[in-house]
Amino acid sequence: MDNGNPEKNEGLPHRRVPSTVRSQQEQTPPDETKRRTSSGSGREVKTAVLAIGIPALVAVVGIAALVMWVVRDREAVDVEARAPERPTSATTASEPQAEAEQSQPSTDGGSDAPAGAGTGADSSAGATPPDQGGEAAAPTASTPTAATRSGGTAANLPGSWPRFRGANFDNISTERVGLARSWTSGPRRLWAVKLGQGYAGAAVQDGRVYVLDYDESARADVLRCLSLADGKQIWGQAYSVELKENHGLSRTVPAVAGDYVVTIGPKCHVMCCRATSGERLWGIDLHKAYGTKVPPWYAGQCPLIDNGKAIIAPGGSALMIAVDCATGKVLWQTPNPRGWKMTHSSIIPMKLGGQRVYVYPASGGVVAISPSDGRLLWEFSDWTVNTANAPSPVPIGDGRIFLCGGYGAGSMMIKVAGAKVSSLGHIGQNVFGSHQQTPILYNGYLYGVSIGDQQLVCLDLKGNRVWSSGHTAKFGLCPYLIAEGIIYVLDEGGNLTLVEANPSGYKQLAQAKVLDGSHPWGPMALVGGRLICRDMSTMVCLDVKSG
Repeated sequence: MDNGNPEKNEGLPHRRVPSTVRSQQEQTPPDETKRRTSSGSGREVKTAVLAIGIPALVAVVGIAALVMWVVRDREAVDVEARAPERPTSATTASEPQAEAEQSQPSTDGGSDAPAGAGTGADSSAGATPPDQGGEAAAPTASTPTAATRSGGTAANLPGSWPRFRGANFDNISTERVGLARSWTSGPRRLWAVKLGQGYAGAAVQDGRVYVLDYDESARADVLRCLSLADGKQIWGQAYSVELKENHGLSRTVPAVAGDYVVTIGPKCHVMCCRATSGERLWGIDLHKAYGTKVPPWYAGQCPLIDNGKAIIAPGGSALMIAVDCATGKVLWQTPNPRGWKMTHSSIIPMKLGGQRVYVYPASGGVVAISPSDGRLLWEFSDWTVNTANAPSPVPIGDGRIFLCGGYGAGSMMIKVAGAKVSSLGHIGQNVFGSHQQTPILYNGYLYGVSIGDQQLVCLDLKGNRVWSSGHTAKFGLCPYLIAEGIIYVLDEGGNLTLVEANPSGYKQLAQAKVLDGSHPWGPMALVGGRLICRDMSTMVCLDVKSG
């Protein structure tokens, strides 16, 4: 191309000028023509760049906004740290309204809830969200704070379900109260109470029901103590914390022992209160104290109280800590040189080779910790779960532990001999895997709902399926427990099914609709023939005794 001939460059945008202008240029001295041409060309180039560039930038921003709008419900919400806020007084947390019910709940309808997150994680999310977190408005180890009293009173009723998975950490009730094995129209609903969005389950002791709720109007975590008799609130203890809806808000189950109740909030705030009065004794913000990373979809680890000590696995600078419930003093802490993070799994005490240990699946593997001094006894890094590790370890005898997870992890059995840990083999998710619920060892067999086909299954202790419930009996991501040889299992439609806990085959005894809301994923509790379960926003108490 000959750039010296303007006629040959007539088609170029930056050289298109009217003929009258060209005539003037021909009469102008060469130096002036050169100066004007250079100046005019520069301005026109800038104009052309702006004319093309600005619409292109607007288009890119618009496309990005459209993509974010399309995927926003598939991605978990960022739970990044925020600036300190003024604590909310317990009096600002609104009290849930309990309703005593004598009539049966409706038996028609169902839930359209997508299979997804549970107490720990969300399988429908497209990507793991950032796990930064923490909140400076957490309860602290300071002057005890009185709870807000309400009109309820503790029930004079027997039974106890003092923590996640019950008294013996196995999700089995050992009470013998005479449970119904069939219904004509379903179990009677004794009471119902509205709660904030979430999957937090109940702990029960001395006629009191404890649940860590999130009060969306007050923007506060609130430990509610309800009457087992009628669901009326006895007291509430709250602290300010800002949460964004993240496939539910609350996820954990309190631990209660003696006159102490301990909670872990969604953003990893630990609080210890008097179980009777609700007086707040102390608290720890794990993010501030240990650099804990809030897990995706908020914290799912449930606290443990053992011999007057609160046992917590923060991750960050400490793999595990023991805190004196009476004083809030940290008695020991386990170093975390590998920087393993908190998961949604909970610490399970168990005896291995005659030695009592705390077993916990952290982000980088499974660990065993000495209860006396916090020493790391062994670690096993060949078991990890991508995205979110929620189920807890299950001791199955002879030094063996059953581990399971979702997101393709399947299951694994490991063998512990002193400080030596070895795998007994991996079990594919097509046989058994679980996003959030932990299987139950009962009479030498494992029972649980497998995430692959969402069926209730029975496994032998070699990891083989003995039976499954079949494609017409699916239970999604819902909880289950065992009492008096009966498996109580919820499904995504809010139906409660009774199944014989027997390796001979799947035998359904009864079924009834007991919950009307979506996502009935919170752990259940069974006390004195009263079954406590919940959906996303309502907790109910059902009479499941015979007669």
